[in-house]
Amino acid sequence: MHFVEPSREFLAETLLAAGPDSETLCAGWNTKELAAHLYLREHNAGVGLGLLLKPFNKVSDKATARLAQESATPEAYARLLGKFRAGPPALSPLKIPAVDESANLTEFFVHAEDVRRATDRWAPRALDEDYSDALWDELVKRAAILYRSVDLGIVLVRPSGPRHVAKRAPVSVAIVGEPGELLMHAHGRTSHALVTFEGQPDAVALLKTAEVGL
Repeated sequence: MHFVEPSREFLAETLLAAGPDSETLCAGWNTKELAAHLYLREHNAGVGLGLLLKPFNKVSDKATARLAQESATPEAYARLLGKFRAGPPALSPLKIPAVDESANLTEFFVHAEDVRRATDRWAPRALDEDYSDALWDELVKRAAILYRSVDLGIVLVRPSGPRHVAKRAPVSVAIVGEPGELLMHAHGRTSHALVTFEGQPDAVALLKTAEVGL
């Protein structure tokens, strides 16, 4: 099943409901800046390169800041989200379902939660089992990169049983949680992820202070 389109719709609705000036879990970005980022990464090649290559970071940052400023009013913000909701350009590689899934499934889930969990009151979503499985599959593909800076072995464990060794080391910690929660932890939202840890106390303490994510 292809989950990107409903994920895009949910993310757009979440951003729209929050308004242009709400906080997010993305350091330095409020909702209009996050919306600008989401639109530009699909429509501006310079921004896309800036997300991958450091020499282009300034190009990406300037374009995002400029579009966010242009989208500061509720009306302009809604127009921007309408463009994002419409999807990538006709000739974009993202029109290929497999590419779209790889590039956007995790991106859209994490950023929707970046908005939802930036408030004092939030609760985890009850996710469809097939959707959870798809998130797990994407996490497994990226886990080694996301935990590469952690000086520990990392084992990701779903409560239903599946487990994945993300990194091997003499001392390991198991991170236990539903796929969406594991994704949030792996992408650096460690204090906003509903996960538990299994391992030696000093190893768990080290993980809690480690740099996780890209």
